[in-house]
Amino acid sequence: MIKKTMIGLGLFAILFPALAFAEPATNEQLQAAINSVWVLIAAMLVIFMQAGFALLEAGSTRMKNAGHVAGKTILTFGICALAFWAFGFGLAFGDGSGLFRNNLFGLTGFFMDGVHAEAFTSLSASDVPIAIKFLFQLSFVGVSLAIAWGGFAERAKLPVYFIFGVLFTIVIYPIVAHWVWGGGWLSKIGMQDFAGSTVVHLQGATAALVATILLKPRIGKYNKDGSPNKIPGHNQVYSVLGVIIIWIGWFGFNPGSTLSAMGDGFFGFIALNTNLAAAAGAVAAMIISWIYFGKSDIPSMLNGVLAAFVAITASCAFVTPLGAIAIGAIAGIITFFTAIWFEKRGIDDPVYAFSVHGVAGIWGTLATGFFATPELAKTVGVGGAGLFYGGGLHQLWVQFIGVAGALIFVLILSYIVLTLINKTVGLRVTEEEEIMGLDLSEHGTYGYPEQMKHSTEETSDAGQAAGKPDNRSVPASS
Repeated sequence: MIKKTMIGLGLFAILFPALAFAEPATNEQLQAAINSVWVLIAAMLVIFMQAGFALLEAGSTRMKNAGHVAGKTILTFGICALAFWAFGFGLAFGDGSGLFRNNLFGLTGFFMDGVHAEAFTSLSASDVPIAIKFLFQLSFVGVSLAIAWGGFAERAKLPVYFIFGVLFTIVIYPIVAHWVWGGGWLSKIGMQDFAGSTVVHLQGATAALVATILLKPRIGKYNKDGSPNKIPGHNQVYSVLGVIIIWIGWFGFNPGSTLSAMGDGFFGFIALNTNLAAAAGAVAAMIISWIYFGKSDIPSMLNGVLAAFVAITASCAFVTPLGAIAIGAIAGIITFFTAIWFEKRGIDDPVYAFSVHGVAGIWGTLATGFFATPELAKTVGVGGAGLFYGGGLHQLWVQFIGVAGALIFVLILSYIVLTLINKTVGLRVTEEEEIMGLDLSEHGTYGYPEQMKHSTEETSDAGQAAGKPDNRSVPASS
């Protein structure tokens, strides 16, 4: 037995010499290590949400665009990562100077080296290394940009993703992030947005809304009398799987925003609130669709889940579990009706980005003004109690100012940027390219080559049998 133990210790010393002879870690070092691992895992979970968005958006659009929709998720996250590293992270969390110091945007920390953290005093309260903090914040801006792309779906040119992706990451998103999380003016008045109902979701959704309006509806979406036609997604199973992945990823999104796994397990309480809200959103949206349509609608249920997640993201650290359930259920119902309302008003939002992420983001941010408890507000150290817990109207007013400021800023900037793009390279593909599908027109191949080829040949053969010309280059709409 002693011989085996000595052999084991010898192998350990050979394989891990640094650990074998290292000084025992202090409590502070162990705490920093645990927190660092937790935040890195949380960042990985949020980045994994990109897979969920790819499946959700691809499943919710037509087969002829599936490869394009899924593939541009990878492209745009790569663009986002480079732009955020170079400029966005410094603008969001760097220190300002003079008039702009910690009010409007940061002016330090560009081209972050992953080692020196002196330029980011707004993040200094956490003992997590700056490189991991960067990855965690990158995962958030990546989600915000993925939301924005919902408004571009099935009709935007590929170069638009390059240009708008860069400008959104360094001109739009970081500014509002600095206002709320980087020590800016909204943080100074006590705005409560724990994980980003406004910073992440409302920003992305507002950009999506502007894009949707400027791009105009997809071909065939509306009849001459203005009534909308259904353009169903090609794979509802993909959409469901995408939402499940997003559900899992949200346990990094909200609990990870504690930047700590230590103490009394506060991140577990936030995870509980997050899950309860999503469950309530799913049930409420399914029931309301059943009442409204006479049939239970699966896409409405999925939107209810996402809307509830969006809403609880701001308030997850400030409300009780019962409050979380109320916030999630209300979000699911609001999103259902606003999606219908926007569609009837001629706004063709293919994945209901503004209803799910914008309207729910507004509701979720305002909700802390109603449901925030004084004990939890004190624990987090931001703002005060909501109206229902004796705080009066003050916190609700602060939340309203934050929502209005972010909405107006992103609305104006997105409109300017997208208008300039439209006047230079153009926003929308040609009518022929849209009918053909973006898989073929932008990438030269289909996401489902066998099925699309078969569908094309059937359409061509049917046309020839009826005495119509061969039209093999323009496949049937899927």
